[in-house]
Amino acid sequence: MITQNLNSFQTTTQGRKISCRQRSVKFARPHRSLSTGPCRTRPLHPGFAPLRRSLNLLCAVAFVIGICFPTLAQEVEDTIRIKTRVIFLDASVKDKKTNQTVSNLSPDNFEVIDDGKPRNISYFTREGQARKPLALVLILDLRADGAGRFLKNPDILKSMQDELGKLPPGDEVAIMAMNFDEDEHRLWLTEFTNERSKLAAAMARVKAMSEGAQLSAEDSRSSDRGQAEVSKTPPASDQKPAGDAPKDVVSTEVITGKNGAIITRTTARDGSISVKRVSKDGKVTIEVDDIYDMAAAVKDASRKAAEMRPNSQLSIVWVSDGIAPIFFEDRDATEHVLIRDNIIFNSLTVELRTLFKFLMPIGKPLASWMGVSLYGSAKFLAGRTGGEAVKAGSPRDYSAGLARIIGNLTSRYSLGFALAENEADDGRMHALEVRVKAKDDKGRSRKLIVSSRQGYYMSSVAPKDAAARAQ
Repeated sequence: MITQNLNSFQTTTQGRKISCRQRSVKFARPHRSLSTGPCRTRPLHPGFAPLRRSLNLLCAVAFVIGICFPTLAQEVEDTIRIKTRVIFLDASVKDKKTNQTVSNLSPDNFEVIDDGKPRNISYFTREGQARKPLALVLILDLRADGAGRFLKNPDILKSMQDELGKLPPGDEVAIMAMNFDEDEHRLWLTEFTNERSKLAAAMARVKAMSEGAQLSAEDSRSSDRGQAEVSKTPPASDQKPAGDAPKDVVSTEVITGKNGAIITRTTARDGSISVKRVSKDGKVTIEVDDIYDMAAAVKDASRKAAEMRPNSQLSIVWVSDGIAPIFFEDRDATEHVLIRDNIIFNSLTVELRTLFKFLMPIGKPLASWMGVSLYGSAKFLAGRTGGEAVKAGSPRDYSAGLARIIGNLTSRYSLGFALAENEADDGRMHALEVRVKAKDDKGRSRKLIVSSRQGYYMSSVAPKDAAARAQ
């Protein structure tokens, strides 16, 4: 008897979801008797020849598909089970000199390094083939002294809208605005859609928000609902929120950094977030109340995509002036979320104000001493997740930047390698590197730029022995 069961599941990492396939193949020897076995027919009356032939045929089919009852007794001892897990990742390859996509490479040109050791590539497709539909989240930081001063320009908004409208069918965009008005609200301007009319309506609202227009009553309610969409984890009994008035805490996250510092992120029922950082020696404590930072935005985007577009490739485009204060420990935790949830992070950075350019050489070291990344976190996350980091100066740079980001997302090579059966999930992020070697027409080595996620998490499949004990 030969039976085959196939179960597919996915876990999250960058580039492509870690798709893990478990394949169980069973072989069983049929039990055959030399006398009157179960698959033999007794002679029938000659007048029943057609029926006899039919019965013989049915018996033969039964023998092939393994439903002969005596085989069940030996199925257990004759079974061989084979489990296969494959780690998938995407890679973008460009010519360093021309910045043009290289699309004619073969598996022999690629090398995948996992924690310093090469892996055999068992799965390969060229750029753009069999890719997942794209779920793109555009996050617009409308701070008045940051990107907001540019995003009120109708020409810039129209150029970005036109570029988003070029996405092929199946790819969709959701747009969030944040850090607008005095209360620094955030609001989803549109859910995932590829309808040009909805994208145009969303971008039209950005201009008013960038100019400081107050939220309508409906928008205010939507913003409050969005801020209240937080984890359902029950609060700790001894948790005391910051401030004079107590708040209904619904989520508390504790992050321990590589240097020993501890971050505590507390989310209240109204969506407000407080962050406290305590240094390794416990002597320096920094508390920030009522913030909505990069870490919170990434988690919201990840949660929305998981609920609404679980089978799409999620990507974030962060539009700001590059100033996004975030504790280093929080930034590392955000990277892990992006890797685990298979999110490609991209940044579209506008020009800094002249005053900020003057103060940056002083502000960055001071912020770093306090454990805060003041500028450059968006570019860092883009590099770690295989995304693009693009700068925009003139109005046409915004559409060109979006085109470059989207092109990087839709024209990528897909690679995969199999994990051995005895490789158990250790719960940590594994370092991942994709190397590409290719020659030009003259036989010289080409200088190439490779973008791919820099890590992955193994699936949580139990090892063979542990799974057997659990059964």
